[in-house]
Amino acid sequence: MGTVMSFGASCCGAAACSAICSQCGIFRSSMATRIAYAFILLVNSILSWLMLTPWALKKLEHLTLDYMTITCQGKKCYGFVAVQRVNFALGLFHFLLAVLLAGVKSSRDGRASLQNGYWGPKVIVWLALVVLTFFIPEAFFQVWGRYFALVGAMLFVLLGLILLVDLAHTWAEFCLEKIENYDSKGWRVLLIGSTLGMYTASFAMIIVMYIFFAQSGCFMNQAAITINLLVLLITSAISVHPTVQELNPQAGLAQSAMVAVYCTYLTMSAVSMEPDDHHCNPLIRARGTQKASIVIGAIVTMATIAYTTTRAATQGIALGNTAHDDYSKLPQEEGDHGLVEQQPNSSRREMRAEALRAAVEAGSLPANALDEDDDDDDDDYEDRKGGKDDERTRTQYNYTLFHVIFLLATTWVATLLTQSIDYEATGVASVGRTYWASWVKIVSAWVCYGIYTWSLIAPVVMPERFAN
Repeated sequence: MGTVMSFGASCCGAAACSAICSQCGIFRSSMATRIAYAFILLVNSILSWLMLTPWALKKLEHLTLDYMTITCQGKKCYGFVAVQRVNFALGLFHFLLAVLLAGVKSSRDGRASLQNGYWGPKVIVWLALVVLTFFIPEAFFQVWGRYFALVGAMLFVLLGLILLVDLAHTWAEFCLEKIENYDSKGWRVLLIGSTLGMYTASFAMIIVMYIFFAQSGCFMNQAAITINLLVLLITSAISVHPTVQELNPQAGLAQSAMVAVYCTYLTMSAVSMEPDDHHCNPLIRARGTQKASIVIGAIVTMATIAYTTTRAATQGIALGNTAHDDYSKLPQEEGDHGLVEQQPNSSRREMRAEALRAAVEAGSLPANALDEDDDDDDDDYEDRKGGKDDERTRTQYNYTLFHVIFLLATTWVATLLTQSIDYEATGVASVGRTYWASWVKIVSAWVCYGIYTWSLIAPVVMPERFAN
């Protein structure tokens, strides 16, 4: 119960935090909202990491001059179950928000304030859920962590790979569109330069891996590095094959370079984080700053997961989220009665909005004309509210999908942290230094290559599906 009491004290501290956060009101920028959720995930992930070993709990006990012994129903408050509890709490928090925000299309919906505001109460709810999970029997988390969280983690990894391939195609097509429409030398230099830069980085990492991680006897590393090199060359060749180019003229080395540098990075991360029982990882043998490297590595890993999650949760293009390709009609304000109101600009603004709406529906104006008009007309409104609202016409991303992906991210963090726990360790635990984590990254790179290759050859294999 000691831990429950300590978490209760944390909630009391959160009350003060909520008083400060409440002064922030509702974020008018969707970017600020995403950063806030990413920060919560980062803090939760670091807390989970600290719960791996008794190090953090002993520090808390020392703060009480060893007067309080922290236990959880007479059992240890760290390790596998503790990590699962903390991440389950945040996952449940995002699940509740996903349900409550289903169907929100713009910030005009009253429920949008749940996404962009109430930060103080939301922090208290999150911490309260963490406390409540310590009243759930351990048996539940043994099942949850070994089966459900593992499935969620694999879905999160697969989703990230799909969105990475989609990002590669989107980036190349965006640059090509700029080049074709404006004959821009700057965009041409950017596209060619980024392609060459990413290929250069890929081959540089491969050379470094062969030199430092592929010594004699390191068969796993040698195989992973060589397979990555061969598949990199094969996918690059496929992307410029005449048949592929004929059916998909926008395919090319730009997309291949982005996939190559990411997959090569995954491979390098895998071989540099594996255990050193076969003397294949010289980084672990560098004892000088081992503790500092563990701490920095853990924080960087968690920050990367938070960024990747936010990026994946708001991209959504590969999942059929076409919110940015369509326009949403301006909703009529409740109580419109056609009578002259006190505000002299009100009727004129409504008439212009109606005219623009009709022009967009007729195809005379682009869809974003509604957004521009909305921005112009609502300057005074936004100034009074304290900033520009970029979701008054439509949301920048699907709120429910956003929270579902964050839910999957919590399962990935829990699964990553709870593989091969060293219960005898007394200091901070390293993150991802297991063969399981290394193989997940290696296989993820292969799957990413496979998804990208399929995106290239699918129009060749099934031309009727891609006729348009």
